[in-house]
Amino acid sequence: MAIPLPRTKAPIARLLRSELRMMLRRPRTLVGLGLLAAVPVIAGIAIRIAADGDGPVGEGLSTLVAGNGLMLPIFSLLAALTMLLPLVGATLAADALAGESTNGTLRSLLVAPVSRPRLLAIKAFGIATVTLLACLLMAATGTITGIILLGGDGMLTVSATRLPFADGLGRVLLTALLVAIQIWGVAAVGLAVSAWTDHPLIVLSVALGLLIVSGVLSAIPALDWLDPVLITSGWESIGEVARDPLPWPTLTEGVLRAGCYILIGYSVALSRMLTRDG
Repeated sequence: MAIPLPRTKAPIARLLRSELRMMLRRPRTLVGLGLLAAVPVIAGIAIRIAADGDGPVGEGLSTLVAGNGLMLPIFSLLAALTMLLPLVGATLAADALAGESTNGTLRSLLVAPVSRPRLLAIKAFGIATVTLLACLLMAATGTITGIILLGGDGMLTVSATRLPFADGLGRVLLTALLVAIQIWGVAAVGLAVSAWTDHPLIVLSVALGLLIVSGVLSAIPALDWLDPVLITSGWESIGEVARDPLPWPTLTEGVLRAGCYILIGYSVALSRMLTRDG
């Protein structure tokens, strides 16, 4: 008489390490992280050249970057938030489920000794970690480049106050976290689409299309009533971290909006994973 073997569960820590190792070994992930790390360096060189010349440095936050090195990572993160960082988040979400399905590995994952909610949580953890790593990498290269090329004796805020170096560095880390949370919202939408399709390009198209449509709708004054539900609403307000004191209500509103997108996207993906057969 055959005795059924007990079903074992893989340790969660090992699964998380395996997921991160797999994601960070992909060439496109490494190339994307390298390009993002180069953005602050290129921006810092361009601003330094413009500051040494006779022409204008730029407008907006870029005018504060010259001679204010700790502002460079904030400026770079906000610039990358318009398209580069959302593209990274959408790509990771597309690879997480739709890419696995295309490669034929998702079916084996679904029959592995890991529950489907646990599997989705591991995928979401990998996406969130890599996107946060991308933001922190940009913050690090931006800070180093800003200090070397533009000076790093504290931070001159848009309120015309000067913060000590440690406080300015805290503003940079806060910006990286706020930007990462917004990218998590985009990635959650991509993960929901990824759970319903086998084609990663569809995930990219839907996620980036959502950003474009949200940007267009937010630019129409007659549709201001839609702003509270548009995913890109409040992205520009992240630049308020350069004010003194910090406008916490404005920053919190953007975090709550992104949190809603994360909750909705993850819930849709989970509902699909519980009924998916391959």
